[in-house]
Amino acid sequence: QVQLVESGGGLVQAGGSLRLSCAASGGSFSTYYMGWFRQAPGKERVFVARISQSGSVTDYADSVKGRFTISRDNAKNTVYLQTNSLKSEDTAVYICAADRSYVSSRTPGRYDYWGQGTQVTVSS
Repeated sequence: QVQLVESGGGLVQAGGSLRLSCAASGGSFSTYYMGWFRQAPGKERVFVARISQSGSVTDYADSVKGRFTISRDNAKNTVYLQTNSLKSEDTAVYICAADRSYVSSRTPGRYDYWGQGTQVTVSS
C-alpha cells in the first residue's frame, strides 16, 4: 500500500516562506504524477500544484502562481512545495496526493493516494 506523509507546516508571518515535504513509501514513486492540494476550514479541497513523473512538467493554480514552486526528488521518494510570499488566505491544511495516471488532473477525485496533511497558518 502507498503511504504519503507530509511535513514542514507551521506558523509563519505574512510574507514569509515554508517548505513542505511529502515522503512516499510502499509504491513506485517515480511512476506517479504528484499533486498538492489545500483545504481551509469550511471550504472544499482545492488544487494547488502538480508535477509530472520526471519533474519536467509543472502546473499551478492561479492563486499561487509565481509564489509557490513544486519539485520532486525521485531518489528520495519525496515531493516538495516551496511556498513564498505567504498570505493569510494561504492558511489551510496542505495535502499531498499521488496519481497513477500519466496524464493526471487538477481534480481531486482523479488522485489515488492521499496523505493526512500538514497545517500551514499565516498570521497577518
